[in-house]
Amino acid sequence: MDLNAIIEQTGNMIYGLQALSAIYGAAVTILVLRRIQAKKFPTSAAADAFFNEVLPLVKSKDFEQAAQVCDTPAYWSKAVPQLVLVALENREKPVGKVRQSIGEAFARDVIADLEYRVSSINMVIKSAPMLGLLGTVVGMIAAFGKIATMQKAGSDPSLLANDISLALITTAIGLVIAIPLIVAVTSIQVRIGKLQDSVQQHLGWFLEVFEPVAGKK
Repeated sequence: MDLNAIIEQTGNMIYGLQALSAIYGAAVTILVLRRIQAKKFPTSAAADAFFNEVLPLVKSKDFEQAAQVCDTPAYWSKAVPQLVLVALENREKPVGKVRQSIGEAFARDVIADLEYRVSSINMVIKSAPMLGLLGTVVGMIAAFGKIATMQKAGSDPSLLANDISLALITTAIGLVIAIPLIVAVTSIQVRIGKLQDSVQQHLGWFLEVFEPVAGKK
């Protein structure tokens, strides 16, 4: 197999890898956005409806019924109801331990999962331009090889077009993949921050009612 055939196959492989990285990055981005949306209450009215159902049960120390409300299908994917459930399950512990359990559950089950997936997007952001750079290097190697041949045989310079286009197109594709994903990651980080603020606010409401009737001071 001559050098031109190797260069052509390598170029096709780079295009294929860039296509796969673009699809993967887009899929993970959509998945993360959907997860963030699923973790929070869709509206303030939905949050109020949950607390209007749970807080009276907590005040009356009907913890089992409150836990059953949190464990219904409507709230399985929501962060706050599941963290309230953690508090209810640990209600015999001191208040400080309950707060620690809630914080650990939120960090482990919500934030860590989202950050892991964001790291996958960041991997695509870094790898796509690197694949473009690889295409640039491969295309320039092929172009310089043909230039050396032309100097000896006087070949048509237009034969360099395919090699130069490989160098430029792969670089451009890498940037086209990375730039939108950078914007998406920034948006995701903002949404994660808003989710954290919302969860902290809602848990504050719950703990104001929960702490006086459960646990050890």
